[in-house]
Amino acid sequence: MLRFIKTLPYLFFLILLVQCKKQPAKPTGLVVEKAMVVSARQEASKVGLQILKKGGNAFDAMVGTELALAVAYPFAGNLGGGGFMVYRRNKGDIGALDYREKAPLSAHKDMYLDSLGNVIPGKSTMGATAVGVPGTIAGIFEVHEKFGSLTMADIMAPVIALAENGIIVTKKQIVLR
Repeated sequence: MLRFIKTLPYLFFLILLVQCKKQPAKPTGLVVEKAMVVSARQEASKVGLQILKKGGNAFDAMVGTELALAVAYPFAGNLGGGGFMVYRRNKGDIGALDYREKAPLSAHKDMYLDSLGNVIPGKSTMGATAVGVPGTIAGIFEVHEKFGSLTMADIMAPVIALAENGIIVTKKQIVLR
């Protein structure tokens, strides 16, 4: 019995050593060869993959995936928001596009202040002066114009099919009020 108690720490260490062996991560989502499209929803990633299979480039796939996310995951910002893109093309040239939301042309630095310079409660959070002009669609079309290889009709076809066929709404997408 004493011998067993003495070997117990070694046995524990051996079990721990075996359990700590790194296991390869199991792939999740849609796994394919020679391409990768990653997004918050599998349906949108499939749209990007379809575009690549049609002969589109990574920028075409980005545009299609972004539009498909507007259908499959509208809470992620999408069409009513904006964004930015940092890119490095296969020949090494780099750049960025900024298509974030913008203030309306009539905006000015004192637009939320009264004549005494005090903040007007609610003016910056409610009504027409509380919103920015969305930039997503302008950004998507700029990306397509500068870098796209397929027609916009070819890119939109699987997105339209997704919208027509519908998606599975997850529990996280249901908003109860």
